[in-house]
Amino acid sequence: MAEVIAGIEIPETAAVAEATTHIRETTAPVIYHHSRRVYFFAQLFAQRLGLKPDPELLYVASLFHDYGLLTPFSAVEQRFEVDGADHASTFLLDRDFSAAAARTVWEAIALHTTPGIPGRMGPEIATTQLGVMTDVIGAGLDGLEQDRVDEILAAHPRGDFKNEFLRMQVDGMRNRPDTTIGTFNADLLEHFVPGYQSPSLVDLTIRSPWPS
Repeated sequence: MAEVIAGIEIPETAAVAEATTHIRETTAPVIYHHSRRVYFFAQLFAQRLGLKPDPELLYVASLFHDYGLLTPFSAVEQRFEVDGADHASTFLLDRDFSAAAARTVWEAIALHTTPGIPGRMGPEIATTQLGVMTDVIGAGLDGLEQDRVDEILAAHPRGDFKNEFLRMQVDGMRNRPDTTIGTFNADLLEHFVPGYQSPSLVDLTIRSPWPS
């Protein structure tokens, strides 16, 4: 029997079951519950906006979107969003999903912290970011039905989410600060890592090797 929370059904597929088990067993509870909430909020926005994301791909994108904070994909130092996107893409390709499906999920995860772009792309990409922004900073929360939000929170409580989430973000990026330049992630490191200051575009331009 399908799992339904706030009127939203979790797809009954092998990939969804495996993704759920993998993220629950390899990440902290704060990331697991956050990632599941992202899926439900993403679906609420999809319904509100008349979008039709593939629920299986949206679920995998939601579950893996922060995975790169904890498990770098390779020895290459890259943004945590790209690490998570690479993990999710490999997860899908290993299960015989199409390259197009894997690319959609890759883009949804890689762009989930990038403002202004996901909303102009496919429904899985757009709604993943909407779900993330709702759960992290409350964007659009006032437009959602409170009883459905309450049901999601009952199934996946926030606990001390703000402090735990910020701590995990910083812990996942403090050893690769250059990957945060030009993103909101640099704000986190500047706030929580003593002495760290991210170079600005002004700094980089003035210090460039060009004479003028």
